[in-house]
Amino acid sequence: MATAKNGDTVAIDYVVKTKEGRVVGGTEGQGPQTLTLGNDEIFPQIESALTQMEVGAEDTVTIDAEHAFGPRREELIVEIPRANLPPDAQPQPGMTLSAQQNDGQPIQLVITDVKEESVTADGNHPLAGEDLIFGLTLVEIKQAA
Repeated sequence: MATAKNGDTVAIDYVVKTKEGRVVGGTEGQGPQTLTLGNDEIFPQIESALTQMEVGAEDTVTIDAEHAFGPRREELIVEIPRANLPPDAQPQPGMTLSAQQNDGQPIQLVITDVKEESVTADGNHPLAGEDLIFGLTLVEIKQAA
């Protein structure tokens, strides 16, 4: 059987867990994900593993936090005065806010704490600081033309 190579479109099933075993993503219930190898659509470590696999093969790939979503950065946790929020806002922990960083890039913030005069919001990716373990199954390979 042939293995996948750059340029091929592959269908994969996967589950993503933290090193503690908490499931944080995957294709269960939604069917295989399709991607084209070499297009930077998934972590390079996953692409590398897929190029070694045949249809039906399974593999486990661990990606350390540094190469996944990076370390947690304390400077991305900010205190926002409630006066800076829309007047009708009813902030609650878990709500997301859209903001701009100093360089103009958009960032999503998650409210983690609500106080009388301010809210605390976290701009870290929810999986920042987490090592991730991907359980992969290669479902299909469509050879590049």
